[in-house]
Amino acid sequence: MSRPRVLFFVACPATFAEIIPFLKASGFKVETQPLWQSADSLRLAVSHEVVIVEHSEDSGYSALHWAREFKRSNPTLPVVVATTNGSEEVAIDALRAGLQDYIKLPCPPPSFLARIQKHLPLEQGLMEFSTSQFAGKGSSQMVAASDSMMEIRKYLQKAANSSCTVLITGETGTGKELVAEFIHEHSPRRGKPFVCVNCAAIPETLLESELFGHTRGAFTGAQELTDGLLCSADGGTVFLDEIGDLSPVAQAKILRVLETKQFCRVGGTKQMRLDLRFVAATNQDLYTMTAQKTFRQDLLFRLDVAHVHLPPLRERKEDIPLLVQEFGRQFSQERSSQIPKFTDEFLGGLLKYDWPGNVRELKNVIERLFLLELSTPVGVEHLPAHVRQFLATSSSFSKSERELLISTLFSTKWNKTKAAEMLNWSRMTLYRKIAKYHIPENRPPEEL
Repeated sequence: MSRPRVLFFVACPATFAEIIPFLKASGFKVETQPLWQSADSLRLAVSHEVVIVEHSEDSGYSALHWAREFKRSNPTLPVVVATTNGSEEVAIDALRAGLQDYIKLPCPPPSFLARIQKHLPLEQGLMEFSTSQFAGKGSSQMVAASDSMMEIRKYLQKAANSSCTVLITGETGTGKELVAEFIHEHSPRRGKPFVCVNCAAIPETLLESELFGHTRGAFTGAQELTDGLLCSADGGTVFLDEIGDLSPVAQAKILRVLETKQFCRVGGTKQMRLDLRFVAATNQDLYTMTAQKTFRQDLLFRLDVAHVHLPPLRERKEDIPLLVQEFGRQFSQERSSQIPKFTDEFLGGLLKYDWPGNVRELKNVIERLFLLELSTPVGVEHLPAHVRQFLATSSSFSKSERELLISTLFSTKWNKTKAAEMLNWSRMTLYRKIAKYHIPENRPPEEL
């Protein structure tokens, strides 16, 4: 496959001094042109996968005008406006003009990469390149394009470099084990064991033996001395998954290990000391459980030193195109098969669906496509029946969302920051919705 080609039209070359080398190092072919040469470059733009136009109110050149011209000459060409001093009105005008994105500068190079990556065709050459530029190297690929996940990734990198315990919370399927692996692989303990303990899957009667091991004759059937999971993780990281399902007795035993860094094998008397880092995860509210006396408060305080809450996929749909790319790459390698071609209707369906099973459910949908071994482009008809049913019954959603947006804007007197906070959207999402629903500013609601 060819390398993705990105064309920059710049007013000030220094604006992208860090971004362009980063894109080249990530496998992109990058070409730059002065903004004032845009009139001669319509043909040149067509040969690129993405065009970036810098908007500068000080340059005297109409970046939005030329961005619209690029879009008019090739409607399928992704055109992105980037600016250091653009106003909210510029952002809304850009999105109303049908441009793909509006990026406020300065923007960290990994974030810029993630923003333009989602505008590339899924079957295009970006699939050749590792997401490690913004996800980290190793087996745990933490794909992120949304602002919330990019912030979480920054926080995780800081937490990984410490030795503190980490508590990961979030709905089922949001990727808590992947985050735990990410922490391990970015910590000084990378290269050492990463051991996952599913607290919900081990019976209470076996938990102590599984974790700590046992001596010969410790119980009926204990024929030889056996190391537990903690011993096998010495020097590395122990991931306690679904820790909210531990019994009170098991909670007390885990607390003692966290406090003393020591334990005894079942049936033994010798205290053993290991070098371990603990990461725990749950889909339950442990603070509510402590109030209900079903989870130990002292254990919670030991665990909740660094806290990471993973938002559900329905709240970070910007990540869906990149996740589809990553899962496509994984299954393509596993099965030695080509990545299917995805239609716009299929991708639109993925973005409209609410994903109650989160990232895990999305991954299952993509794996199912590989099992079908389709010879035609993937359309909405290839989505699971329950997803198609959801899309069929949600046709009135856009109307209700438009009405909600209008009422929120007027209740905040068009304060877009407050409106975005009330709707739990990013400011860029708010701009996109205003452009999508063609909402003019300062018009009474009855005229809209």
